[in-house]
Amino acid sequence: MNYRRILHGAKFWIWVLLFVAYSVGAVGVLLIDTYEDRYRGLSQVTLTTVDSEADVRRAGAGQVAAVYRAQSGMPFSTLPPGSTFQIVWPDGSTESVRVVDPRSPVGTEPVEGSQQPR
Repeated sequence: MNYRRILHGAKFWIWVLLFVAYSVGAVGVLLIDTYEDRYRGLSQVTLTTVDSEADVRRAGAGQVAAVYRAQSGMPFSTLPPGSTFQIVWPDGSTESVRVVDPRSPVGTEPVEGSQQPR
């Protein structure tokens, strides 16, 4: 009887631990879909894919980050230097991008090896 109670308690705490770990992991991922209306018409985004040159992707991600910051509740603390976000380009391809300098028009840097073609 004592063994069953310990086993039941262990199962409970394992589920709690899994839930907390998943919650922490899910909170840290920011996904920006450029097919949304607010990003779709940006000049540097419309024809950008993961196959585009790195400078084109930097400029597009910089525009997207600027619009995201401007429309957030706290524009000066949103996407600080060093933060990363995942971007979905209009063709459906995705990549991770790191913010280098929020004041620069191309203040983002694509993370090497994170490009996923459609």
